[in-house]
Amino acid sequence: MSEVIILVLAGLLGGWAASLLIGRVVRTLLYGVKETDGGVAVIVATLFLLAATLAAFLPARRAATIDPMEALRTE
Repeated sequence: MSEVIILVLAGLLGGWAASLLIGRVVRTLLYGVKETDGGVAVIVATLFLLAATLAAFLPARRAATIDPMEALRTE
């Protein structure tokens, strides 16, 4: 799980940086558009983190319940 969380956090930081750059471009093209919106960024990051955590936790929990010797025998 920790490997997944590290990758997700790295992706969130990269996406946040890219959104700041793209936000500046969009602000110059559209009238009345703010460059950044902290509330939306926090909500999106929270939802993404929750979805990624669930996507990693469910298979990890399933793999933890399998007997290692039985898994090795089937391969």
